[in-house]
Amino acid sequence: MATTRDYYDILGVSKSATTAEIKSAYRKLALKWHPDRNKEADAHEKFKEINEAYEVLSNPEKKAKFDQFGHAAFNNGGGGNPFGAGGNPFGGGYYQAGGNINFEDLFGGAGGFSDPFDIFGSFFGGGFGGQQHRQQKIHYKLKISFDEAIHGAEKTIVHQGKEYTVKIPAGADEGTQVRYSDFDISFAVQSSKIFKRDGYDIIVDHEVPLTLAILGGNTIVPTLSGDLKIKVRSGTQPGTVVRLTGKGVKHLRGNQHGDLYIRYNIKIPTRLSGKQKELLKKFEELN
Repeated sequence: MATTRDYYDILGVSKSATTAEIKSAYRKLALKWHPDRNKEADAHEKFKEINEAYEVLSNPEKKAKFDQFGHAAFNNGGGGNPFGAGGNPFGGGYYQAGGNINFEDLFGGAGGFSDPFDIFGSFFGGGFGGQQHRQQKIHYKLKISFDEAIHGAEKTIVHQGKEYTVKIPAGADEGTQVRYSDFDISFAVQSSKIFKRDGYDIIVDHEVPLTLAILGGNTIVPTLSGDLKIKVRSGTQPGTVVRLTGKGVKHLRGNQHGDLYIRYNIKIPTRLSGKQKELLKKFEELN
């Protein structure tokens, strides 16, 4: 059943809204209320209502009729229902392709997907409309090293007798997924003996000698891009953390990087010579 609400109110735009404004409003609402993403009880109906409104307001001829006659323009003898059976712009169920809405135009091609199901899947992390549109794709889990995840790499897999080159994006993490037309791949990242990862940030536990912590000086710290000499301040306490901005993991989207955190562990000698003990006693007496 078609909605009786004002189409402009549904999309939250004025009657003077431009085509671009109408398109933008529809895009935001469609992403918000799509039932594969929104689990509210009325999401299904709201999504259909949003599609219905956009189908009319995005069409200059239908929009003109609606502006003049309202919903009456499409009822009975007023021009017919523009949505076909059930008041649906996709022609009978929003999980079926073939409606008049140009999804590639709305979503900018969404990374090269050729139909609305792939487009919405790219936003919602899953197939659009479950198994009604396509069979469930094969999923591979690919083990990669810590360095491959951080810096990116290429791997070759064989799917149905054909070789595919899988590009691992720099900054990939456990569970990061790459989608192909016939299969999906997610990554299982091996841990590092040196670095601990927290999102896009990296933590390094670095041991410094007691004398260096007391007197200060330089030390060599491992980073994602190689060893780096940094200064240790005199009087550094155990557990002191130093942050190196932008020395962490590259973001999957964009050129930003996380931070590198260096956590100092002070190495306490377990054995002292007689001379060392004597000097420490003198040091204590001077305090």
